[in-house]
Amino acid sequence: MIKAFLESQGIQVILNQESVGRTIGLSAGTLGQVDVLVPEEQLIPAKALLADLAAGKYETLEEQDLSEFRDDDSVAFEYRD
Repeated sequence: MIKAFLESQGIQVILNQESVGRTIGLSAGTLGQVDVLVPEEQLIPAKALLADLAAGKYETLEEQDLSEFRDDDSVAFEYRD
C-alpha cells in the first residue's frame, strides 16, 4: 500500500524483501520485512508524504463527512459508522 501511495504521488519506488520470505509468503519477522527504496533525490518528499499520511492528511472517503454528497431525492449508497 505504501508503494502504491508513493507512486500515486510521483515518487519512484522499489520494494526489497528477503527472497525466502517472499517465496513462502511471510509478512512478519525478519524474513517478512520489506524495505521501501526511493531515489535519493526523492527521499525528502517521500518522507514528507509518509509523515502527512501518518498524521491523517489523506483520509478515505468513508472517514469524511458525506453530507455534501447526499441528494434529497436519492442516496446512491448508505454510510454506516
